[in-house]
Amino acid sequence: MTTAIIITICSLLLFAYVFDISSSKTKVPSVILLLLLGWGVRQIVNFLGFNLPNLTSTLPIFGTIGLIMIVLEGSLDIELNRSKMLIIGKSIAISLLSILMISVGLAFVFQYAGHITFKFALANAIPFAIISSAIAIPSARYLKSSQKEFVIYESSMSDIFGVIFFNFIINDNLESSQTIRTFFLQIVVIILISFVVTIALAFLLSEIKHHVKYTPIILLVILIYSISKMYHLPSLIFILVFGLFLGNVDKLKYIKRLEKFHSEILNSEVIKFKELTMEFSFLIRSLFFLLFGYLMETSELLNMETIPWAIGITVCLFIVRAILLTIFRIPLKPIFYIAPRGLITILLFLSIPFGQSVEIANKSLIIQVIILTALVMMFGLMKKNNDEVSKYIIDDEIIKDETYPEMIV
Repeated sequence: MTTAIIITICSLLLFAYVFDISSSKTKVPSVILLLLLGWGVRQIVNFLGFNLPNLTSTLPIFGTIGLIMIVLEGSLDIELNRSKMLIIGKSIAISLLSILMISVGLAFVFQYAGHITFKFALANAIPFAIISSAIAIPSARYLKSSQKEFVIYESSMSDIFGVIFFNFIINDNLESSQTIRTFFLQIVVIILISFVVTIALAFLLSEIKHHVKYTPIILLVILIYSISKMYHLPSLIFILVFGLFLGNVDKLKYIKRLEKFHSEILNSEVIKFKELTMEFSFLIRSLFFLLFGYLMETSELLNMETIPWAIGITVCLFIVRAILLTIFRIPLKPIFYIAPRGLITILLFLSIPFGQSVEIANKSLIIQVIILTALVMMFGLMKKNNDEVSKYIIDDEIIKDETYPEMIV
C-alpha cells in the first residue's frame, strides 16, 4: 500500500510538471488540469473502494507554505529602480483599490442575501477579491517584460494586501479604536523585525560554507513567518521585505555600510536560492491544488444554485478590473484577462472563523469562481496569441505589397 501511494504521488507530480510545461503552448491554466486530475483520482479511489485517511486538515498546511513560497518567489522577481517606480506605484494602487472595491461591494450583497453583519459579510467577500499569484505569475511567464513585471507586482501586492486586510477584518474587537492603533503598530513592528531578520538571513546565506545552505534558510523563513503569525503580526510583510532585499542584492555595492556582504558573492548565492525557491514553490503549489481537487465533491463542482452567483461575481471582478486599468492607463490586452482566483481564495475561505461564514459563499462558489476566472485568462491569452499571428501575417503581406513595385522597376 505504501509503495502504491508513493508511485501515485510521484506520477501525479510528474503530470503536474507536464501541465506546467504545456500551459505555455495550450494556454490552459495548469490549475484547472490539477483540480480535474485530483478530482479524477478521487473518483478512481471511490470506484476501487480504497479507504484513505481524511486529508482535509492537511490542506491549510500546504496552503500556508504555498503562500509563503509564492510571495517569496514573486518578490525575488521584483527589481527596484527609478525607472520602474511608476509601474510599481500603479500596480500597488490597482491591487489595493481592486480589493477594497470588490470586497465592499460584494459584502453588501452577502449582507443582504445572508442576513448577517457587514463585518462577517466582508470576511466572506475578501477571498474573492484577491488575485492568485500562484496562477497569475506562471501564466505571465511568456508575456513581454513590462507586462510580466506588472503581473508580478500586482498579484504579489494583491496577496499581501488581501491577507493583511482579511486578518484585520476577522479580529474580534474590530470596532475598538485601540484595535486599529494596535494593527498599525503591528505593521511598524513587523517592518522593523523584517529588516533585522533579513540582514541576518542574508548574512547567513553569504557565510554558510556547508553544502546544505538553502534549505535551512527556507525553513527559517517559514519558521519566522509562523511565529509572527502566532503573535498576530502581518507576517507576509516579512516575506516581501526579505524577497525584495535578496532580489535587489546587486545594488548593495552602492551602499558603503553594507560592503561587508560582498554583494558579488551574495548575488551568486541568491541566484541559486531563487532556483530552489521556484522548485519548492512548484512542488507545494501542485500538491495543494491536487489535494483540493481530490477533496472536491462532484455535487460541489456542478452546484446549479451557485453557478449564477459565480458568473455574476466573475463579471463584476472583470468590470472593476477594466475600470481601474483604464483609469491608470494600463493597456487592457492582455493584462485585463490575467486576474485568476486560486490558492489565496481557498486558503482564506478555509480561515473564516466558525460562525462568521455566509451560506451562499460556500465551497461550490469558490471552486466555480476559480475555474471561471482561469477560463477567462485562458481564452484571453489564446486570443492574444491569435491576434499576434494575424498581425504578423497582415504585416508580412503589407511588406510584400510595398516592395513588389520596387521589384518590378
